[in-house]
Amino acid sequence: MQRTASAVWNGSIREGRGTLTAPSGVLQDTPYSFKMRFEDEEGRSGTNPEELIAAAHAGCFSMALSGQLGRANFTPEALATSATVTLEQKDGGFAITKVHLVLEATIPGIEDAQFQELAAAAKAGCPVSKVLNAEITLTATLR
Repeated sequence: MQRTASAVWNGSIREGRGTLTAPSGVLQDTPYSFKMRFEDEEGRSGTNPEELIAAAHAGCFSMALSGQLGRANFTPEALATSATVTLEQKDGGFAITKVHLVLEATIPGIEDAQFQELAAAAKAGCPVSKVLNAEITLTATLR
């Protein structure tokens, strides 16, 4: 399987602007810029690469955990995952150094110890986790 997306950038790093597009339509000339990445704390005027990585990681981890749970004969009622991506200045440039996943789960019949084990396995096995060169942490809560 292969998936694609495209970016168009015009102008300098600080004053320039760009758009992101994906064939699914979820991104359709979605704006991004230096300001949106580093200065717009509310993040409401467009997106940035770190936000997209956070969304991809939260979604990938949730799907991976659902698979782990299914193989252990559990069906989740709800898996609510958020991901916080940390971008830091490092070695003369910028790097994503950390991702913290926070999961709240409703899974009938599972004990917390098994839940924690399966969540850890999903964190390690998720394809997005595997591609990131960052410290990945997880706080998993069973409701």
